[in-house]
Amino acid sequence: MRLHELRPPMGAKKARKRVGRGDSSGHGSFSGRGMKGQNSRSGGGVRPGFEGGQQPLITRLDKLPGFTNIFRKEFTVINLDRLAKFPANSEVTPQVLLESGAVRDLRKPVKVLGRGEIDRPLVVEAHRFSGSARRKIEEAGGTVREIS
Repeated sequence: MRLHELRPPMGAKKARKRVGRGDSSGHGSFSGRGMKGQNSRSGGGVRPGFEGGQQPLITRLDKLPGFTNIFRKEFTVINLDRLAKFPANSEVTPQVLLESGAVRDLRKPVKVLGRGEIDRPLVVEAHRFSGSARRKIEEAGGTVREIS
């Protein structure tokens, strides 16, 4: 069998019924549309999604997926590679981070994440710490203090 010999199986391809094209089309008289009614007219039929006056499915479902968690707490995140510029044994608080330009404002609580490495002991104060950030700070000889 060659590529040019491939054919779809019998009945897999069905010719479209071209309605409204006169007697010689084989669908003359009412052109395959029946006698009367909305669908026999040109431009007839109902709009997409119309369910005969019943509340359509598209309006019964929610407008947007998911939901908004009203108790969500947003954090200002800072990674360890930003803390590595502070001198050894210094105390890094949210206020110090603000003064150094590492964070823009203190309206949101500060969370320390573990991207990057830290090679000096620091005393880091923040509202939250990721597990990897806490581990890396303590492995470098520093201490972690959570602010409530």
